[in-house]
Amino acid sequence: MVTLTINNRPVSVEEHTTILEAARSVGIEIPTLCYQKGLNDVGACRVCCVEVVGTERLVAACNTEVQEGMEILTNSPKARTARRHNVELILSQHDARCAECARSGNCQLQTVANDVGARPTEYHTELPDNAWSRAFPLVRDNSKCIMCMRCLQVCDKVQDLNVWQVVGTGSHTHIDTKDNLLIRESDCALCGQCITHCPTAALRERDDTYKIYRALADPDVVTLVQIAPSPRTAWYEPFGLTEEEGSVKKLVAALKEIGFDYVFDTDWSADLTIMEEGTEFLGRLQDKENQTFPMFTSCCPGWVRFLKSQYPDMVGQLSTAKSPQGMFGAMAKSYFAETAGIDPQKIFSVSIMPCLAKKHEVEIPNLNDAGAGKDVDVSLTTREVVQMIKADNIDVKNLPEVDFDNPLGTGTGAGEIFGATGGVMEAALRTAYNLVTGENPDPDAFKNVRGLDGWKEADYEINGIPLKVAVASGLGNTRKLIEAIRAGRVQYDFVEIMACPGGCVGGGGQPIHEGQEMAGSRGQILYGLDSRNTYRFSHENPDIIACYENYLGKPNSHRAHELLHTDHFGWDMPLTDPDAYHDMTCYVDRDK
Repeated sequence: MVTLTINNRPVSVEEHTTILEAARSVGIEIPTLCYQKGLNDVGACRVCCVEVVGTERLVAACNTEVQEGMEILTNSPKARTARRHNVELILSQHDARCAECARSGNCQLQTVANDVGARPTEYHTELPDNAWSRAFPLVRDNSKCIMCMRCLQVCDKVQDLNVWQVVGTGSHTHIDTKDNLLIRESDCALCGQCITHCPTAALRERDDTYKIYRALADPDVVTLVQIAPSPRTAWYEPFGLTEEEGSVKKLVAALKEIGFDYVFDTDWSADLTIMEEGTEFLGRLQDKENQTFPMFTSCCPGWVRFLKSQYPDMVGQLSTAKSPQGMFGAMAKSYFAETAGIDPQKIFSVSIMPCLAKKHEVEIPNLNDAGAGKDVDVSLTTREVVQMIKADNIDVKNLPEVDFDNPLGTGTGAGEIFGATGGVMEAALRTAYNLVTGENPDPDAFKNVRGLDGWKEADYEINGIPLKVAVASGLGNTRKLIEAIRAGRVQYDFVEIMACPGGCVGGGGQPIHEGQEMAGSRGQILYGLDSRNTYRFSHENPDIIACYENYLGKPNSHRAHELLHTDHFGWDMPLTDPDAYHDMTCYVDRDK
C-alpha cells in the first residue's frame, strides 16, 4: 500500500494506482476528457493535470502512479489555471457551435469547458479540414475532434479492426482512416463503438430523420415502423425515466404521436428468424458429412461485414437467414400488405435499431425481395428516434401505454433476448429442442450461454445428439474465436457472434453515457421481459404459427427462402473486391 495526501486528505491505495483513481477512491473528482479506464490513458488532453508539491511541472493524473509520501493538489491556482488554458486551447481547434450539435447536452467537452470556466481567449481559432462523405452511415467531423484517441483505441484494442490512424504533424495532426483509404473503402464493420466512446460529436451516425418526416408528410404513403429488442432497454434514458416509466408501450405511443400509421415489434420477426435459422441448422446437422461447421448466426450485419472482409473464405458458413430487420421488411411489404389490403408500393417501412450497420444492411440490393422497392426503406438508431421525440415536444412520461399493432406485433421472450449476447443462441436452442423432441425444454435450460464474457462455450445434448456451441461478442473476441477454429484448437457446431461487446444492447446507435458500459444492465432488462412473457418459445408465437399456416407454409419452404433468406456472396466488402465498389453507395453489388 502507498500512503499519500490529496488536497490535504490522507489516502492509502495499492501501489501502481494512478493519481486519478486514488482521488476517485476518496470522492475527489478530477476532470478528464481523453481518459477511459482500461481503454485510454495516453494523457493527450492534459485536462486532468494536478500539482505535486515539490515538483515544478504539473503531471497528468490519469497516467501518473502514486508514490509514497506524495502531496497532491488537484485545484491549486497553478493546476486550475493550466486546466482552463488547456481546455481553451482545445476549443481553439473545435467547432463550438454547440446549439446545432448532435451531442449538445451530452458532450464531455461541453461539460468540462463549463466546469473549468473556459471563456473566449486570445487563442486564434483554426478549424481542421473536414472532407468526409455524408453518404456513409458513419460520419466523422474533424472540426469537432479533440484528438483524445478514444476512437482509435476502442477500434484497435476492443474491436481489433484498426480502421483509424493518426496522420499529419504539428498543428495539422488529425485522425483519419488507415492507409489513406476513404471510409467506404475500409474494413469498417459499422459497429459504432467509436461513436459511443467519443466524448464529442466528432463521430456520429448519418442523420436519416429527414426521410421519415418526408414520408410522414405524404398523405399517399402508409408509414410503418418496427422496434428492435434493444432500443426498448434504452430509449427512455435521455428523458430521465426509469425502466418502469419507459415501457416499450410508451415508445409505441410516442411513435403514434409522431404520426406513424402502424407500429410493430421486431420481436415477431426475431421469432421468425429462429424458425428459419433453427430449421436450417438442424438440416445441416442431418447432412453433416457434406457441411462445414460451425454454422454462424447471421443476424448481426456488423459481424457479417467483419467476416466478409477478414475471413471471406468462411462466408459460406453463415446462416442464409436474413436478420430480423430484413425478415420483417420483406414480410411487411408482402404478408402484411396482402393481409391489410394495402398496395406494398405505398408502404414506407422504418426500423428502429441499436446499430449503424443496419443502415448499411437496408442498402444491400439482394436483401430486397418483396418486390416493392427496398424491403426496409430507412433504419434509424435509438438516438435518432429520441431526437424525433424531443423535436415533437412529446411528454413521454405522461403518455398512455399503447399496444403494438397486429399481426406483426406479438413477440415471445425468445425474441426479446435477441438483443443480449447469447440471446440468439439460447432462443435457437429452445426451439431446436422442440423440433427434435416434440417437447419444450425448461425455458431456462440453456441460460449458461448468458453473461458478458467475450467468448463463451457450452455443451448440450438434445435427444442423444451432442452439440457444442459458442458465443462471442465484440470483434476482438470474435477474431480470437475464429483464429482458434481455423487453427483446429476448437470445434463447434453452432456459433453466435455479435459485433458489439455485450450484444446489441451495447450497440453503437444506443444512448451514450460518458464512461459507462450499459450492455450488462440493459441485457438484464431483456431477460426480465423474457421471464414475464406469456410465450417464451418462438414456435409458440400465435402470430408466427398463423403466418406459416396462411402464407409461408413451413420453415425453409420455397416461399420462405424467397423472402427470408439471402445469398451472402451477392455482395462484397470493398477491400475484398475494390473494383466492384460503386462510389455513390455504401455497398458492393456484383450485378451492377
